[in-house]
Order: sequence, then structure tokens, then C-alpha cells
Amino acid sequence: MSKFKSDLKLTIFYNGFFGERFIANLMNYKNSCPSFGACGLDGCVQCKENIYSFSKNIIATYGMIDPANLPDFIENPEDFLPKNIAKADIAIAINMHSDLLIALPERLAPLGYKAYIIPVEEPNWCSPGLAKQIKEKCLELGLEFAAPKPFCLLRESEEHPVINRFIREMGMGYPKFEIDFVEINGVKRLKNIRILRSEPCGAAWYIGVRLREFEFDTFRQLWDRIAEAHHSFPCTGSMKKDIEYNETLLHVAGYAVRHAVDEALGYEDDEDIPEHIKSIVTGNS
Repeated sequence: MSKFKSDLKLTIFYNGFFGERFIANLMNYKNSCPSFGACGLDGCVQCKENIYSFSKNIIATYGMIDPANLPDFIENPEDFLPKNIAKADIAIAINMHSDLLIALPERLAPLGYKAYIIPVEEPNWCSPGLAKQIKEKCLELGLEFAAPKPFCLLRESEEHPVINRFIREMGMGYPKFEIDFVEINGVKRLKNIRILRSEPCGAAWYIGVRLREFEFDTFRQLWDRIAEAHHSFPCTGSMKKDIEYNETLLHVAGYAVRHAVDEALGYEDDEDIPEHIKSIVTGNS
């Protein structure tokens, strides 16, 4: 029986590998994870089997032109957007030209869309200035908006109740675990690991498998194990330093999932997280 269910309708505009991986994770078809890396076809334990499938929630996907193959300035964005866009609740735009990103809300609002999400896995996918402009336009059009950087930092907010439904009902956003463990003579052994919410790429499921029966007597050992699994999945966050964060998005994502595991174990210290991204990772201002 499916653990996660939703009647939300999605359309996805995308270019490149991350969009393909995100769609595959939403659909959760057999061998979708090992097809993109992770544990490999021979090692896959089908940890997400029968947990969810949002294939029917995806109303349409639109393969977009690589922004690198488009001019810096697009005078008529309509020429590069789909002529007919299906009606849905949420549109998700991945790795698109900035002029197309900012033009899309005006196409979505008349179709009854409620929300617009622009995940940022590469710093140049959507700058803070562009995100601000798009948010202002969405507010004028009655659309909720979020530009999580990276996508796994998407959290619930009073500003976007429909996007909150995506997070809760589809179990995607900032990772959240529930972990049982035993401790004998100062050594902890992780037992049952439940994924309450995974990164939109699906990494938490793989990390959960890699943590089963793991033993450690220092949290540094645990963090190293999580980091190894996070890199092996592999994380799709960019290794280019983001100017706003002064850090790579891959590292931000890695600290986020480590923090999520710490929270599940009741470990409240955050000395592992660099000071300059601590509020970004933990969500505490």
C-alpha cells in the first residue's frame, strides 16, 4: 500500500539530467534509482517499492532547449515556450533560460495554476535577483512561488500552502528521518530507518539503506558514513561555489541531510556545520 498519496497535478519544464532524475523519482518505476547511479542494478533492494508513485500526478513534461544554446537575451520568450500548456496545480521549471523563467507565470496563471517552483541545483539556474523578480510577478498573478537552492532545502512556509501540500503529500523537500537505535557500552547501532521526507532526487532512500545496522561511537563516524552515501548516490548539487552562500550547493545539501539524521537521533548540536551556512542548513535565523 502506498505510503504517500496526493491528488496534486504537476507539470514539469526541464532540461538536462537533474530534471530526468527528478521525474524518475516522482514516477518511482522499478529500477529508476539504479538507472541513475545509486546502488546499481545488481545491488538495488527496491527500498521504495510500493511506497509511492506519482506517475498519474504528472500531467505533462516539457523538454526545454538548453539555455546555453539560446541567446543571452530573448526578445520573444513565447517563441521558446510550449504552444499549449496543460492545466495543473503546480509547475516546476528546471534549468531554463532566465527570460523563459520570468515569462512562464503569465502563461500559468490564466490556466488556474496555484504554484510555481524553480529548483536551483546550479548557481546560474536562477540568481537571487531573478528569483526576487519572479516572486514579485507571481504575487501579482496570485501564484505561490519558491526557488529552493538546492531543491532539498525546500521547507514548509505560511507563504505557500499549496507547495506545503507537495512537501507533505509527496514526501519531498528537506529530508526527514525517523530512526530507531540501540546503544551498548557507548556504541550506537542504527536499526529501523523510516523516510518521512526525501530530497526530491530521492537520495534519502539510498542513505537510509546505507545506514542500516551501522555502528558508531562518535558522531564524526556517522557523518562520514552519511557523506559517503550522499556523494555515492550521487548528489546532483553543483560543485561550483555559490556567491550568495559562499559554498558549493553539493556541500550545502550534504550538511542538510546530516543535520536531518542528527535531528532524528535527538542530537541537537550543530558544530559540524560551517558557521557561514548554519542558518541556511538548519533553517534557524
